[in-house]
Amino acid sequence: MQICGLKQLKSGTDVRGVAVEGSSPVTLTDEAVISISRAFVKWLTKRYKKDKFKIAVGNDSRISAPRILNCVKEGILSSGSDTVYTGLSSTPSMFILLKKSDWGCDASVMITASHLPYDRNGLKFFTPDGGLDSADIDEILEIAESGIFIDGEGNYSEKSYMDEYSAILADTVREKCGCAYPLAGKKIIVDAGNGAGGFFAEKVLVPLGADVTGSQFLEPDGTFPNHIPNPEDKQAIKSLSDAVISSGADLGIIFDTDVDRAGAVDCDGREINRNRLIALVAAILLKEKAGVIVTDSVTSDGLSAFIKDLGGQHIRYKRGYRNVIDKCMEVNRGGGYSPLAMETSGHAAFLENYMLDDGAYLITRILITLSEQAKSGKSLCDLISLLPEPVECDEVRLTFSEESLNFKAEGQKVIGDMKAAALVSDGMKLAPDNYEGARINFGKGEGDGWLLIRQSVHDPVMPINFESNVRGGNRIMAEKLLKMLEGYAFLNTENLKKFITY
Repeated sequence: MQICGLKQLKSGTDVRGVAVEGSSPVTLTDEAVISISRAFVKWLTKRYKKDKFKIAVGNDSRISAPRILNCVKEGILSSGSDTVYTGLSSTPSMFILLKKSDWGCDASVMITASHLPYDRNGLKFFTPDGGLDSADIDEILEIAESGIFIDGEGNYSEKSYMDEYSAILADTVREKCGCAYPLAGKKIIVDAGNGAGGFFAEKVLVPLGADVTGSQFLEPDGTFPNHIPNPEDKQAIKSLSDAVISSGADLGIIFDTDVDRAGAVDCDGREINRNRLIALVAAILLKEKAGVIVTDSVTSDGLSAFIKDLGGQHIRYKRGYRNVIDKCMEVNRGGGYSPLAMETSGHAAFLENYMLDDGAYLITRILITLSEQAKSGKSLCDLISLLPEPVECDEVRLTFSEESLNFKAEGQKVIGDMKAAALVSDGMKLAPDNYEGARINFGKGEGDGWLLIRQSVHDPVMPINFESNVRGGNRIMAEKLLKMLEGYAFLNTENLKKFITY
């Protein structure tokens, strides 16, 4: 039986939709999940030329996970392949088990919607070659919509991988530090936001000797009652910062729901995130070997200068963790050396770790450096003390009005017009490293900084990022941009006007 509309569930390299009844109708229905799961098995059959597979399935803490799990299980088993249910899991662990376990799994599925609201859920797919790309998801959804599947009867079993995965992380720290308890005497707080990251405190930090007293929201709760599990969320970071200060911790760690992203705060409760987090990881890696650091498009000019001063090269590329990972891999395939692809959102993929965006591995790398710095009486933030930081950094999100007919085409027109204007206007220039949207530099007296206007990949939104080296510079650039955007009836500029007058 053919099923229509499943392609609308595509979100980059994942499948995502509404999974809980509420303000929006459920789109990730039982029928949809079963069909997509069956399509994954058929896609595997076409890709690997075999009829039966062993597929691991895990989930984060979302309240819709049991329902989605039952549907994934039904889809795989009715297609003749076996399912191993791993229980509460992190997304990175679902790939690592394909590489390092002796389970003999051919592929895996993670049930998650990352940091999205509690009523969302989705599916991530892995093979031993890595996460699927956008074209793979297109093909799976096409198969799902066709309704033509493989029939059979598979076997079901349950087995957790998180203890083994945690031991791998802990052993990585021990090996690099050369001792059994490299975090002895350190107090480190974990904030899991009631997602899947609570394991890190008891299964990674405690075995390394750390005191985790004061860690918070470790228990999985898919309603996320305390704050959104998102390292970019201001409320979440404020909560972690307060906990670090009140308990006198040496470091605070925060994960998103499925632990593929992470952030931190230092002993003073100061955020180590976005440009500061990338700078810290770049300093760690470039100290070992000079190379190329690939980031998303909204990173700062100060970060570029910092990486250059460390002997590295900085490439800004299109937002989207798969985009920066693919660019990093392109550099390495071309004979260069790029050890890191990282987004300001906290997605970090290391060449040494299968180019997998793994928040737990990111923190593991930082813990090694925390231990090393302590031996010489230094702190983590000493490594980024010379990072030039902007005076102002803001983001404004424009929406499309009721007059909009095709937001993607209209957004591209705006971007094209902005690029053309920057080529002929005084006081502003198109940035040379312009891989996404229109990144425009403004001279002194004109804003002394830059703005980037781009089109959201999936949503009718145009985010604008501003960075200035002077107080009030972002407002100056915003005023200039508003004058350029006033002629587009399909664009709602109210948020930009509010930013200017705030």
